[in-house]
Amino acid sequence: MVSAKTNLKGRVVYVVDGGRTPFLRAMGPPGPFHASDLAVQAGRHLLARQPIEADAIDEVILGCVSSGPNEANIARVVALRLGCGEHVPAWTVQRNCASAMQSLDCAATNIASGRSDLVLAGGTEAMSRHPVLLNEQMVTWLAGWNRARTAMGRVRQLGKLRPAYFQPIVALLCGLSDPIVGLSMGQTAEELAWKFNIIREEMDAYAAQSHQRLAAAQEAGRLDEIAPLYAPDGTLYAADEGLRTDTTVEKLSRLKPFFDRTVGKVTAGNSSQITDGAALLLLASSAAVKKYKLPVLGRIVDCQWAGLNPAQMGLGPVHAMAPILQRHALSPADIDYWEINEAFAAQILACLKAWTDNNYCREHLDQDTPFGPIDMARLNIDGGGISIGHPVGASGARIVLHLLKVLEHKDAHRGMASICIGGGQGGAMLVERQEGK
Repeated sequence: MVSAKTNLKGRVVYVVDGGRTPFLRAMGPPGPFHASDLAVQAGRHLLARQPIEADAIDEVILGCVSSGPNEANIARVVALRLGCGEHVPAWTVQRNCASAMQSLDCAATNIASGRSDLVLAGGTEAMSRHPVLLNEQMVTWLAGWNRARTAMGRVRQLGKLRPAYFQPIVALLCGLSDPIVGLSMGQTAEELAWKFNIIREEMDAYAAQSHQRLAAAQEAGRLDEIAPLYAPDGTLYAADEGLRTDTTVEKLSRLKPFFDRTVGKVTAGNSSQITDGAALLLLASSAAVKKYKLPVLGRIVDCQWAGLNPAQMGLGPVHAMAPILQRHALSPADIDYWEINEAFAAQILACLKAWTDNNYCREHLDQDTPFGPIDMARLNIDGGGISIGHPVGASGARIVLHLLKVLEHKDAHRGMASICIGGGQGGAMLVERQEGK
């Protein structure tokens, strides 16, 4: 068993097991699965491996940015569909890209405090099913139509209808834009590219590496946390769809900038992919581990949230990881493996540069000297959001789960998972396992 030392105030929080769906590319039309379908299928595979019944769980906590209209409090919908029973409470959290990491933090806090012993947590997102909305003019016109009580009144209302009223609002595009600074997430990546002088070739090389690493991981069978998806029409989805095995820097260099078409560097090829998927983890106290004879994949040691300029939101991981290292008197060399969500290649590269920049560390991270560099050979070793995809409500759980799997496969001890968050935030989670266990 792992050490009982923990920085969460109270009891040790163990990760028993976890699983996720393949991440499916959003291709335009709605995908074959609702967000709740994705979470249920991931949850069924996960729970089927455990020596417990679903109703032994104390609570279910899920992250989701935009559940469907028939999935209000999607965690409760999923809990009931998984057979947890009416007595098991469930609730949904939303912290943009870090929603699933937030659910893990909430679950860990409740276990550490003694409120829960066994919690199913994670996140789900069907980005292909984010709604298309009526604009305000059309809504106002429809209100007038409903108030019209006579045939003549409706004729007059029809005369007020204008073609512009049919212009839809794409909720996904709204969600990927920051209303405070007026920038899309891609434009914030452009900001970082210029701030840290990151050239296009660096971005494309990083993106190509992400695909190459995912391809190698699939070939070697290192993604054993993935459970297959079966669509209603019988179609089997067994692997992440974002992988392009023929990706090269040369091919990526032909793509046009997407967010700043005149002088930009960020393209669709060096950005994360819009994706559907779910990832769930089972967390437990030591009492639950002992009572149910549960396996232990690792433990959650600490979690940190940080805020920063929304226009530079991609640097969120730097601001969240730094306090954890400072609290635990750790250096980057003490972290065996890292998972930093790949929102954009520019964002990852900017984090790596800020981490070792003397001025940035002193001015923003309360560090008299910069941190030591993060070894690229130990960062996102099996690919990331650029190749795997980034279903915003699920990615925070995916990176924590895969990090624990990497520690297991490598017989390593300590890992850091981190994610940038639209709106100018960052989240980070320190996890550990005992080598040889």
